[in-house]
Amino acid sequence: MEARDAIGASRATGAGIRPPRSLQAPSGRYGERAVEGLLALCAVLSIVTTTAIVISLLEPSIEFFREVPIRDFLFGTDWAPTFTPAEFGVLPIVLATMVTTFWGLLVAIPLGIGAAIYLSEYASPRVRKIVKPTLEVLAGVPTVAIGFFALFFLRPLLEDLLPFLPWSGPQAAGVAGLAVGLMIVPIIASLSEDAMSAVPMGLREAGYGLGATRMRVATRIVFPAALSGIVASIVLATSRAVGETMIVLLAAGASPNLTVGFTESVQTMTAFIGQTATGDIATGTITYYTIFAVGLLLFLMTLILNMISIRLVRRFHEAYE
Repeated sequence: MEARDAIGASRATGAGIRPPRSLQAPSGRYGERAVEGLLALCAVLSIVTTTAIVISLLEPSIEFFREVPIRDFLFGTDWAPTFTPAEFGVLPIVLATMVTTFWGLLVAIPLGIGAAIYLSEYASPRVRKIVKPTLEVLAGVPTVAIGFFALFFLRPLLEDLLPFLPWSGPQAAGVAGLAVGLMIVPIIASLSEDAMSAVPMGLREAGYGLGATRMRVATRIVFPAALSGIVASIVLATSRAVGETMIVLLAAGASPNLTVGFTESVQTMTAFIGQTATGDIATGTITYYTIFAVGLLLFLMTLILNMISIRLVRRFHEAYE
């Protein structure tokens, strides 16, 4: 019997029966290697660009802090770098940036999440195909146009609706914040809707099977399951609001007041950079270096927001099979 098996194996080998072929390509696929190299180049380019931005901000900022102590810069309450005598307390423009961002988020978070819940849980596919692109068009509107809208339409409208507020000038921190909120609504709505749509349908069906209403399924099942994506959208929108320039430059004003008033004229960090950098400033002066110091502080603020976003996404991340 063993001899017969040996003869059969010998005949099979002699008949040219091939062994199983490997699934791995015998030679390199040059197209895939080229794409892989291109993607790696894009990743390296982004790192190089970020590093170059930090270096371009760091060197002039060091020159600035050689003349102005860091403590006076961060905790000073008077900001007048272009006047004589100059004051370099950055706290007023930092507070103005936070105030306008707060009013923007106060508008954008409810509207954005509400729109996301409607598109994900209530809208029909046909309505979703129309409403979502229309909503995202708002993200493509030039910010200078939104700034003029806030200055010439939103500001008079709010003065008529809220006449009891102490309106004084044509520019106000709250008006600029509301305009910024309208700008970032598509960011929160679109990313949150994508996160909710990614929740498995089985979770919804389980909720409906237990007798839950659509609203309860949306708020008690879908929303917590998509919380990581929703948090990421809010933090991303916050970073966008902090870095906005034209809207706050037109609608918030250029007065570095240390105030949190809704109707007060204020100057944000980006408004200062945009207004001062376009002026006639001599290179190498302390006012010139001030622009880079404020830019570096703004970069660190957005970096901290991104780090918080990563931690929150990891904290609330849900994985589904």
